[in-house]
Amino acid sequence: MFLLYNLLLTLLSPLWVPWMLYRAWRRNEKPNWKERQGDYPLRSTKESKRVWFHAVSVGEVVAATPILRELRSLLPDHEIVLSVTTSSGHRTAREHAVDLYDHLVYFPIDVARFQLAAMQRVRPKVVAVMETELWMNFLWAAKTFDAKTVLVNGRISDRSFPRSMKLRRFYQALLVQVDRCLMQSPTDAERIQALGAQEAEVLGNCKFDQAVQGLEADPAKWRRDLGIPEGKAVVVVGSTRGEDEQRLVVEALKRVGPDRAWVVHAPRHLETVDSLAREVEAAFGQVARRSQNEQGPYLILDTYGELSEVYAIADVVVIGGGFANLGGQNLLQPLAHGKPVLHGPHMQNFRDVTAMAQAAGASIVCDSSESLAKALLELLDHPEQRQSMGAAARELVRANVGASRRYAQAIAEAAT
Repeated sequence: MFLLYNLLLTLLSPLWVPWMLYRAWRRNEKPNWKERQGDYPLRSTKESKRVWFHAVSVGEVVAATPILRELRSLLPDHEIVLSVTTSSGHRTAREHAVDLYDHLVYFPIDVARFQLAAMQRVRPKVVAVMETELWMNFLWAAKTFDAKTVLVNGRISDRSFPRSMKLRRFYQALLVQVDRCLMQSPTDAERIQALGAQEAEVLGNCKFDQAVQGLEADPAKWRRDLGIPEGKAVVVVGSTRGEDEQRLVVEALKRVGPDRAWVVHAPRHLETVDSLAREVEAAFGQVARRSQNEQGPYLILDTYGELSEVYAIADVVVIGGGFANLGGQNLLQPLAHGKPVLHGPHMQNFRDVTAMAQAAGASIVCDSSESLAKALLELLDHPEQRQSMGAAARELVRANVGASRRYAQAIAEAAT
């Protein structure tokens, strides 16, 4: 399977290389192509004490921060090498996790010689991979240099599992290279074993721990900074994806009306800001952008790293990714702030957390612009309902923290 994978990688390079270059070209900040070929400015020996921790993009970097913080305390004499795939993930790590790693690098393209070159420079005792970022040549290179391999906060989404089962022989060969599969839920553990893992352990979801960070945010300060009038209700929209979903949410907010609430809207990808601004202008006649220090009743939060604290000012939170069939986005941060959450029906990527939030009475599913507008008006009109949902949200998060420590302990055990 290893030889077949590399043969296909070579034969299909005329397809995936231009696609990869195009995606990188579209981003504001370009990746370090030397590092993507495994040429790291690192030197090591067999005696080096290093942990290689791989996260992909913004979401994984943010989710990894509580694990990295615990790892620092457990392995103070080890260097942590944090790798990311995207430029946005690189920027997030630089701005919000700088004290949690010793070296920040771009992940090598999964070509055997690139991975070997990178692994020779890092020589980690253990490689820890967030969620489902498993690459054949990366894991092969890690085992070639006798590193332990650990999958942390592992998950297999509803959408990807049926496709993955069709490639079960590939995953069997891949998972042989993973020493420990540490999963978020029993469902994830069952699925990865069905794909070929010999064993799987359930340690919980580290995103509960990540969600409690930023709770020290001062709502009064944020209201002043964003120019929100005293006593005005606020709807915070987090991580909408795609034009169809943006349009649905903006239409719902137009039904609510600017006289009922001010809106702070953070799209998932900054490349969509211009299209979102056009939608807002068409619906409301004006739009403000945080990056330009503008203020107004509909503010686009087109900045990095502020959303987790801005949730503190919300009366109601709308979470994107689930109104269109995109798998949903993380609803844990607003829940940790004790905010009622509205989201779409397609939350497969956060299946367990969404089910827990609904069962606790902390979130409401809305399947259309009309139902979203109706739910928003209901909550804005009934502060006692907002308070009840917020209390349920806060208790849900409080009862599920602690997974990051367990993941860090597993990595530390593998490293020593």
